Amino acid sequence: MGSGSSPCASCKLLRRRCAKDCIFAPYFPPDDPHKFAIVHKVFGASNVSKMLQELPVHQRADAVSSLVYEANARMRDPVYGCVGAISYLQNQVSQLQMQLAVAQAEILCIQMQQEPELPTTHHHQTMVDCDAKSLLLSGSNTSDFGDQMPQFLSYTSTNNNVIQDPLKRESLWT
Repeated sequence: MGSGSSPCASCKLLRRRCAKDCIFAPYFPPDDPHKFAIVHKVFGASNVSKMLQELPVHQRADAVSSLVYEANARMRDPVYGCVGAISYLQNQVSQLQMQLAVAQAEILCIQMQQEPELPTTHHHQTMVDCDAKSLLLSGSNTSDFGDQMPQFLSYTSTNNNVIQDPLKRESLWT
């Protein structure tokens, strides 16, 4: 048994006697049964046991942490799991980069308008730059995922909203 006389969360859920050398006991304590329950539901106890046995002891805690994270992600989004969260975050980075480019274009446009009037060709160039800024502003779409992702990323929530095909959204890659 892992800690004291109480069986580990795995043995408790599977209703079996917890042996002294139980592979699950160090990673699934009896005071956190949900942790094993979700991993068991997604991956199965037998598969998790095999994975842990194949790993060196010093890597098992990290493996269990990853399994718990992926299991939670799979419960939120059965199709994409962690990839859905990664995809969302990559899209958010792209949107923020676009916003940064727009802000930099606005700064440049303001700076150029504040400079003393130079020959006509320079004034024409300023108008083109400002028009390019307008084009950037009109092309940015920041509402692709709406309010769905923040709750997807918080695995402590019990809400089971699922993101529908985040990788198939054309705006992610354009």
